[in-house]
Amino acid sequence: MKYLPLVWSGIWRRPGRTTLILLQIALLFALFGVLQGMKTGLEQAAAKMRADVLFVAPAAFGGTPLPFSYVEPLRAVPGVQTVTYADGLAGTYQKPDQQVYALAMEPTKVWTTLVPDLFQIQPKDLEALQNKRTGALISADIGRKYGWKIGDRIPFTSSVAQSNGSTTWYFDIVGNFTDHEPGEASLIVINYAYLDEARGSNKGTVRNFYVVVADPHNAAAVAERIDHNFANSPSETQTTSFKALAQQQLRQIGDLNLAIRAIVSAVLVALLFSTCTLMMQTIRERTPELAVLKTVGFTDRGVFLMVIGEATAVCIAAAMMGLALAWGAFPYAGKFIPGLSMPISVVGIALLGAILVALISVAIPARMAARLRVVDALAGR
Repeated sequence: MKYLPLVWSGIWRRPGRTTLILLQIALLFALFGVLQGMKTGLEQAAAKMRADVLFVAPAAFGGTPLPFSYVEPLRAVPGVQTVTYADGLAGTYQKPDQQVYALAMEPTKVWTTLVPDLFQIQPKDLEALQNKRTGALISADIGRKYGWKIGDRIPFTSSVAQSNGSTTWYFDIVGNFTDHEPGEASLIVINYAYLDEARGSNKGTVRNFYVVVADPHNAAAVAERIDHNFANSPSETQTTSFKALAQQQLRQIGDLNLAIRAIVSAVLVALLFSTCTLMMQTIRERTPELAVLKTVGFTDRGVFLMVIGEATAVCIAAAMMGLALAWGAFPYAGKFIPGLSMPISVVGIALLGAILVALISVAIPARMAARLRVVDALAGR
């Protein structure tokens, strides 16, 4: 306890320098916390994806839409419990830069539970959409963005022309939905039946089917069976479970652990050079003070531990500040990566890392302070 006043005084001897060191280390651990949180969020999002939901798309990426007539053959596949579908309509609101995408879907109860972590529709809103052929559901973000509310009739300009030749579509807002995907402020939900009836081209087609299987363990077999059934048709399919698709996308990002280690290590090396230089400069400036401490009875070991204590206290405080910054950013980033969180283990790793940064950066300056000769120090040598 007797060292605490001296440690505190030593830390704030140069407030500007201490603040600079705090900010440098805090930014390192904020970066570390954000990257670890992103990794955890992506892994949790992939793990939560339903293995019993299959995504049926055209075999060729961006290929021709699938025939609506595939619905019954899909329902007849052994192991299939439910089949639904969706298409879309891209366009703009009032100005060319006000882009909006209308997700056209079959308004059935399947959508209330299909992907609840990403896309949520309450039963009352789904019922409202069912009862209004030109109805549309909006998210809270797009409502705020354009000032829309339930009861409004909104114009929608698209490159997809209607049967009468008009490229302006009108939708009546009847309810809301919640979308956690990026682009939430540019998405609305409409009735597929209205889209297919009104459009002048691609009638009787859908962009994707969503198949719910009875047993998630048989999802791969059912997916293979679906693709086999349509292998020789004009519109072949490629079927993947939501879970497998998420894991595949996660693998495409690359080795997140390697990326995190590489980024944090590069920043850490630069930080160590900076903090070590600042600490050495601090010790040189405090040479007379340290000599006085030794004169009044402080041992080499005592001086060494005091300097180590100062650096450790600063690094741990900065690490906690950095993790707090990362934690504060998660509610905003969570909109784009559902499940974004900081594991408790990250706090432990950060504390160990802070101690390691302190020991490495102060090792040489602390050794210099411990080996300081009183006579030479007071003589200015």
